[in-house]
Amino acid sequence: MFLKDLLIKNQLSKYDSFIWDSKVKKIKNIQSLNFIDINLLVGIDRQKKILLDNTNNFANGNFTNNALLWGSRGNGKSSLIKSVFDRVNKNNKKLKLIQINKNNIFDIEIIYEKLGKFKKYNFILFIDDLSFEKIDSDYKIIKSTLDGSIQNQPTNIILYVTSNRRHLMPRDMIDNERSSAIHTDESVEEKISLSDRFGLWIGFHNLSQDDFIKIIEKYCEEFKLEYNQNTNKEAIRWSLQRGNRTGRTAWQFILNYAANKNKKINF
Repeated sequence: MFLKDLLIKNQLSKYDSFIWDSKVKKIKNIQSLNFIDINLLVGIDRQKKILLDNTNNFANGNFTNNALLWGSRGNGKSSLIKSVFDRVNKNNKKLKLIQINKNNIFDIEIIYEKLGKFKKYNFILFIDDLSFEKIDSDYKIIKSTLDGSIQNQPTNIILYVTSNRRHLMPRDMIDNERSSAIHTDESVEEKISLSDRFGLWIGFHNLSQDDFIKIIEKYCEEFKLEYNQNTNKEAIRWSLQRGNRTGRTAWQFILNYAANKNKKINF
């Protein structure tokens, strides 16, 4: 085994999560993963079950699907990936998480080459907030990677990707293509075909007011904060001021609420 491989092997034996450093083409250890306990993710039970089942199957060595988590910002897509990883990793230390910046997707095949050989481990390759403004080289490289290029995706690596767009492309671009393209079907198909490479599509949408309040109640219970009718009214007012009801908005309310009560939140 080469020295570089020995160094990677040593990293994998000591750490569970990593960031891909594109400059030196290496994985960088994360000392402490920033995540929310999966039990605190309220209002996305269906999404939790789908991703948790898929991840458990993958960690157990079964063939599983790449996953695209799409939808409204702030509703827990990236949080769910990290929370699910933490839950499964607690019982299966062979599962590893590697986050790659969306600007470095050209490195995916390098990662395949470097890590695919470590069959003892299973790797989730996590790309956050991925989208494309046009069909450029970045779009084509990841499409080729998922579709099975000369170097196929290793069986011990799976891709989990988040995006606010279901097809990873702007809706107006797809609509414009339908109205103006000479070969409409072929042109539109090219633009939406990338998302078809993900076996799992998991959608996230703005929460109902009831689900938003359930999140607030859950946080208050977890962090020993008083919850009453006034808290309820303040939380609803907070969401109205921001024009949305999302998990992120709920968390921001809790931070503000705890600070005003001079309470420390430990997580």
